Amino acid sequence: MIKSILKCALLVTLFLAPHLLIAQAQKTKKQTTPTLCQENYFTEKEGAAFLSAHTPTNLSQWKERSLKILNQVKLGMNLNVLLNKIPINAVIHSKQEMDGYTVENVFFESIPGFYVTGNLYRPKKQATSYAGILCPHGHDNNKEGRFREQTQIRCATLARMGAIVFAWDMVGYGDSKQCSHDVKGVQRLQTINSIRALDFLLTLPGIDKNRIGITGESGGGTQSFLLSALDHRIKVSVPVVMISAHFFGGCNCESGMPIHKNGNFQTNNVEIAALTAPRPMLMISDGDDWTKNTPNIEFPFMKNIYSLYQAENKIENNHLQNDKHDYGKNKRMAMYPFMAKYLSLDLTNVTDQHGSINETPSLVLTKNSLGAFNDNFPLPQNAILGDEKISDLIRKF
Repeated sequence: MIKSILKCALLVTLFLAPHLLIAQAQKTKKQTTPTLCQENYFTEKEGAAFLSAHTPTNLSQWKERSLKILNQVKLGMNLNVLLNKIPINAVIHSKQEMDGYTVENVFFESIPGFYVTGNLYRPKKQATSYAGILCPHGHDNNKEGRFREQTQIRCATLARMGAIVFAWDMVGYGDSKQCSHDVKGVQRLQTINSIRALDFLLTLPGIDKNRIGITGESGGGTQSFLLSALDHRIKVSVPVVMISAHFFGGCNCESGMPIHKNGNFQTNNVEIAALTAPRPMLMISDGDDWTKNTPNIEFPFMKNIYSLYQAENKIENNHLQNDKHDYGKNKRMAMYPFMAKYLSLDLTNVTDQHGSINETPSLVLTKNSLGAFNDNFPLPQNAILGDEKISDLIRKF
């Protein structure tokens, strides 16, 4: 009888073993397969609960988690290993003399066959060294990018304050026409372009590597906090209308790769932005988008992280309850003094007799005058064209 029972048990085990192995494999796969977190991936309540559950109580605890967050960002965009960077070899041309600043048109190769296009704003006032500021832009329906009024005005005003400023195109925007913005792997390419934009800025004569800032709105806000998290050469960060506990970015250039989740590991944009600590950061938010809860949800979490470094005075929030989703004047007026404070810029260069910041001399120029490519400076012959070819390039690099 006992032998029969043992024999049956053995047969059952042999039958079930493969099924148990398959089930375990499926479970393992589920735990290790990356997952995209896009748009309103969390509800507002879930976003707040996530931050509450992941609020560290000491610096050691945060440092341990921050390494996991950084690793997932790099892993998700395949940035752990990058090939050797090619020389910048930037082409800078068509200088325009303005009131207190100059504007030049720029293109350079970020990876073999792909060109970053942008504009360089420099102060006319000579100095022994200059702060450098990167100005990525957000999305707009007409894909004007860096040509938009809100971008040109902030770049010009920052240059009048004494900084060298570089604004460049999102992939598929402005002069960046080698592929569409929907190209597969756009988040990786755009992040590489941000890193290379910083490389370019640091090649310019007189740039003080210890005074480097970044500020952008919406999708440009994502680029701002991502680059700040990835690259400690950024010393001051002002992400505008973007850092949210529940919203993960509505475009593939922000959340089209698995930077937030892998199996059981989960993070969000607030934790990624917190990797900037203890470097100075100003979070600018408004009451009309996914940053409407910033004063009560995202900012307290960030302030706690900064307090672990005893640097809570270096994180600020300027919340504009009646503002919309943009980089409008109210937001710029909050940003200028913060940049001046931490990058040693001169606000008196842009203030009127009443002490108010005057943006009037910062003019909006035409697309044609700001174009990176023209008859004298055409798109280089080695430029790769088309989504399929660019996608292959992104994947291989």
